[in-house]
Amino acid sequence: MKTKRQEKILEIIASRPIETQEQLLQALKAAGMNVTQATISRDIKELHLVKEQTGRGSYHYAVSVHKATFHNSGKLRTIFRESVSSFDAAQNIVVLKTLPGLASAACAALDNMNIDVLVGSLAGDDTVLLIMRDNESAARFCEDIQKMIE
Repeated sequence: MKTKRQEKILEIIASRPIETQEQLLQALKAAGMNVTQATISRDIKELHLVKEQTGRGSYHYAVSVHKATFHNSGKLRTIFRESVSSFDAAQNIVVLKTLPGLASAACAALDNMNIDVLVGSLAGDDTVLLIMRDNESAARFCEDIQKMIE
């Protein structure tokens, strides 16, 4: 339900200017979703929505361009500290070993960091495979991971 509601919120703010939580509440109700203002407030925070000025001098909700910054860095570091048990680089590939079942969480945390030298990632049950742009990037990234999990 939460995912569908948040998808609907993103769809609504992309299709028309929404200036207030009340307008968003009414739009969701018109779409058949009965929610409270408190729920909308939490969704706005989780979706990293901000009020952006329009050309007419008014404001409307939009997705923050800084969404992918380390706003969640504390949470991401916690995921690493709790799940990564070891890591190593082999040329431009970094392999992370995690506790059983936590590779997807570690991989999702990495994907949300928007690391420019990370070409792609693949998670199994307890192993994450990271393909880096080059050998040097892989080595530097291992140093960064060490700092993250300390």
